Amino acid sequence: MSAHTRCVVGACAAAALAAGALLAAGGAFGAGPGQQPALVDAARGAVPVPDITRPPRLGNPVNDDRRQPRGWERQPPIIPHRIDGYQVDKNFNKCLDCHARARTEFSQAVPVSETHYIDRSGKRLEQISTRRYFCNQCHVAQDAVAPLVDNTFRGLGTLSAPTGHSTPKP
Repeated sequence: MSAHTRCVVGACAAAALAAGALLAAGGAFGAGPGQQPALVDAARGAVPVPDITRPPRLGNPVNDDRRQPRGWERQPPIIPHRIDGYQVDKNFNKCLDCHARARTEFSQAVPVSETHYIDRSGKRLEQISTRRYFCNQCHVAQDAVAPLVDNTFRGLGTLSAPTGHSTPKP
């Protein structure tokens, strides 16, 4: 064994001993002497990771059909109504009952974007592209919930004109 290898092995052993002593003394994760350390995850609240939690009660999603402003350039629109129970699979897409271009005059829903009718080679299709068929890959329903972590994101309204776009002239 080379001198360098012995030094690395010795440093690792010393670090392991120090960590073991810290855990045994209860100095990690808020555990007291002789107690098992409790690993806590911010999304679970004060419930330790190995313990079983009760999921939070589901609130009422926003269901006011008001279009929300987008937070960033090219953000997919947020769904302003409930979608629980909607079938969206390879056999059927419930969203298209209202949002298909052929049905929006009757439903008064926002039609699916023209970009959803273009395949990956740029060819215009009669039906929605299979790449855009599963709406919930990009679009999510609104829900009035508090964020799990602090967020300092600044949306489009707080920034100068997005890159690649000119500011409209008055």
